[in-house]
Amino acid sequence: MNIITGSSTALITPFKNGTLDEQTYAALIQRQIDNGIDAVCPVGTTGESATLTADEDIRCMEIAVEVCKGTQTKVLAGAGSNATAEAITTAIRARDCGVDAIFSVAPYYNKPSQEGLYQHYKAIAEAVPELPFMLYNVPGRTMSDISADTVVRLFNDLPNIFGIKEATGSLERTVELLSRCPELKVFSGDDAIDYPILAAGGAGITSVTANLLPDMKSALVKSALEGDFATARALNEQLLPINKVLFCEANPIPIKAAMYIAGLIDTLEYRLPLVPPSAENMKRIEAVMKNYTIVGVN
Repeated sequence: MNIITGSSTALITPFKNGTLDEQTYAALIQRQIDNGIDAVCPVGTTGESATLTADEDIRCMEIAVEVCKGTQTKVLAGAGSNATAEAITTAIRARDCGVDAIFSVAPYYNKPSQEGLYQHYKAIAEAVPELPFMLYNVPGRTMSDISADTVVRLFNDLPNIFGIKEATGSLERTVELLSRCPELKVFSGDDAIDYPILAAGGAGITSVTANLLPDMKSALVKSALEGDFATARALNEQLLPINKVLFCEANPIPIKAAMYIAGLIDTLEYRLPLVPPSAENMKRIEAVMKNYTIVGVN
């Protein structure tokens, strides 16, 4: 099974006049490839997956597969839902359109028990046994925390579950997971703590900031995985101001604003109930961005 490690980007989804801007989306993915990102992640939280239609969801995956074909960059696609049957359908469609792997967010709103989480993920994994599968734990959004015990159980029982995107903000959780499952691929899901998670044995990151600064994020991960922790730490610290301001409002509001300010997307459009950031936060984002060189901007 082709396991994904390294740097990955939680892609934004650009819209134009209310519909998916396919040309810009392809260009954004190509920019990620050109700057050394190991995998792109369409239709996750940052991609506004909750408000995409099922057809838009799959079209984003198809574009990512088309652009990444023949390159070293893989497609790690979102296939999550709080309805297990819906998540299975998306996972099957993702497999059929040729993605390299999927990740699936913990069910939100339902507040399942740990046994419910286990059975949810087991059902998805068994529906696509040939597809590498990453868990995604972000309790701050879902109100559902996949416990270390449940992660270990899933990893041991389902051969295609290879890793987890850890977005609890807890370094202790990463240390516990890797102490109990050294082969588990733990990805940092919090930009500000990429370096500590990698230094603790993490295998990669899934980054929001990499939409804007893929060169710096890929360099950070490459340095850490090669054992050059001094360089990785310096990059992590250099990125801290932008990492912080890109979460001044709910993700993906600030990152899309930053991409618009940089000229990487033509229109600043969100799907309701998301709206553009406040005027004050727009100014904050723009001020912090002046401290960085944004590659690939005409």
